[in-house]
Amino acid sequence: MSMTFKLGATLSAVLLASSAYSETTATAFTDLNLRSGPAVSYEIIGVIPTSQAVTVDGCLEASNWCRVSYDGMSGWASGDYLTAMVEAPIYDNRERLAVETVTYESNQDATVGGGVTGAIAGGLVGGPVGALVGAAVGLGIGAAITPEERVTTYVMENPVDPIYLDGEIVVGAGIPEAVTLTEVPESEYYYAYVNGARVLVEREQRRIVYIVR
Repeated sequence: MSMTFKLGATLSAVLLASSAYSETTATAFTDLNLRSGPAVSYEIIGVIPTSQAVTVDGCLEASNWCRVSYDGMSGWASGDYLTAMVEAPIYDNRERLAVETVTYESNQDATVGGGVTGAIAGGLVGGPVGALVGAAVGLGIGAAITPEERVTTYVMENPVDPIYLDGEIVVGAGIPEAVTLTEVPESEYYYAYVNGARVLVEREQRRIVYIVR
């Protein structure tokens, strides 16, 4: 059984300004999933660490997903979390950056579970705010935590039904009230299996504070 909801929105990344941008590269604003296809239903094949640079091969014309190369791997990442040397998100500035438009032929075998459907392309963004003309601005979303091993072990050993949200899963993203979360006993966390990843959720604000990898 799977469920589809919209991810609680904060703001899209606001990017740094420069007229000297000369190649199609970008950096990840936060630890960012590298997926096998351009949607949250596709398998996570790697993680782009915060502030690490990627080569942008191209972006889809109709949604904010970009094909990127990082550390010898090629996959797809949400353009909402890729920052470049422009004043607006990379997807809206493809002409200025000379970003190619690419296509993708659906491969259901590459989705989570080999055929899961229901993820929504190009939706609201949940998670950290980007940099604004060189200055980081915050919304009080809090920093990532390092949970006790017993907490992550419990989450791994007690699977729950998958949930699919509109937007990539990152630390700081909000989980909507409509989603039923599962308690981690004797802890301050909920947990869920969201877009192919197990996540720990802070109880009061319902924000993701850790991704169990």
